[in-house]
Amino acid sequence: MLHMEKLDNNPVVRDLRKTKEILWLNPDHVPFAQAQLALTAVDIDDAERRLQRFAPLIMKYFPETIPAQGIIESPLVRIPDMQRDLQEKEQMPIDGTLLLKQDSDLAIAGSVKARGGIYEVLKHTEELALRHGLLHEQDVKNGSAQAYEALAHRKDFFHQYTVQVGSTGNLGLSIGIMSAVIGYQAVVHMSADARQWKKDLLRQYGVTVKEYESDYSSAVKQGRALSDADSNSYFVDDENSKNLFLGYAVAAKRLKKQLETMGLAPNEQRPLFVYLPCGVGGAPGGITFGLKQVFGDAVHCFFVEPTQAPCMLLGMATGLNNRICVKDIGLTGLTHADGLAVGRPFGFVGGVMKPLLSGICTVADFRLYQYMRDLLKTENIFIEPSSCAAFAGLRYFSQLVMQKYLEQHNLIQQLPQAIHIAWATGGALVPEEIREQYQHTYL
Repeated sequence: MLHMEKLDNNPVVRDLRKTKEILWLNPDHVPFAQAQLALTAVDIDDAERRLQRFAPLIMKYFPETIPAQGIIESPLVRIPDMQRDLQEKEQMPIDGTLLLKQDSDLAIAGSVKARGGIYEVLKHTEELALRHGLLHEQDVKNGSAQAYEALAHRKDFFHQYTVQVGSTGNLGLSIGIMSAVIGYQAVVHMSADARQWKKDLLRQYGVTVKEYESDYSSAVKQGRALSDADSNSYFVDDENSKNLFLGYAVAAKRLKKQLETMGLAPNEQRPLFVYLPCGVGGAPGGITFGLKQVFGDAVHCFFVEPTQAPCMLLGMATGLNNRICVKDIGLTGLTHADGLAVGRPFGFVGGVMKPLLSGICTVADFRLYQYMRDLLKTENIFIEPSSCAAFAGLRYFSQLVMQKYLEQHNLIQQLPQAIHIAWATGGALVPEEIREQYQHTYL
């Protein structure tokens, strides 16, 4: 039972209820060495090795991954013209270097969900194959390319099983496409705010799409219940899955190599600030967990959420995590940032982020289209509106609350050398006619 009177006295809740654009600094953030975590770098290494083992199979199904040897990774690019545009039009004091991490261009699913979603399907596939003798422990130990590639000839076996997921869109694409290609019967339960083109694309792959008039959490709940009733069905639970979380975390080790190649290795003198659009929290949480494991106190991670669906901020600021929903404080949960249209956060993530996350900020929907048009104009790069939430994190650098954070962490003198990464979460698969609609959307 929520104590609404206590919530009403919380200044953060009051601001969220008014749909204000705010920056909340996490009071429980501690130096990385002091963080007590259930997961470690060993878990990330295990996930990375599993993805490497499946690389031969991925190349067989998706030839576009052959140049990267079956590794699904996205570019990291400088966006200096966008940086100048933000500085001039929005008076954003962005010192240092602004980069775009283009998970919007990840192979297969065209979004950040390609990381965690595809990883979870592959982990489930490996477990099934081991259980039924399609793979053996020696194959796993040796990373036998021949054995993993041979799974492509066992669609008849995998078709006995079903993989299901609840989604607002992008997770459904990654789970549905990968599951269908392997041979599973794939079912995606989609909430009312999911885009029609995403439903259409899934159906082209032979995925069953079940549509609901309700929100994301309801789609997940109903999907989970249907899956639980079938002993041959596996449910990918975005609200509770550690496998998804670890799939996302692998991004950090790869980012380290990219930054080193660019001559931008983060350290005490060159801090790294990362801005991550946040829905249920699994993807930004997993990435943040990985980044802290790799860069420690040199990295500062901020989530960005829509003003109508700030579920992670609400959960962490009240300490209630997934025991509170945005509708409990009078918000609709409806937003043009369809991938971020989530009313209740991933409870596990809130606990893991408690000592690691620097803060969370909110953004009004109209800015998403503005940033999208600006990025297209200045850099000729398209990302979907929800991805553009990442740029909103930069707006707060001129505010006193951020200045307080910078002073507390002795970062003021290092800002001219700072690295800023806006993490683009989706966009590559958006049809041309929808891109055109987005470009002419003004709120």
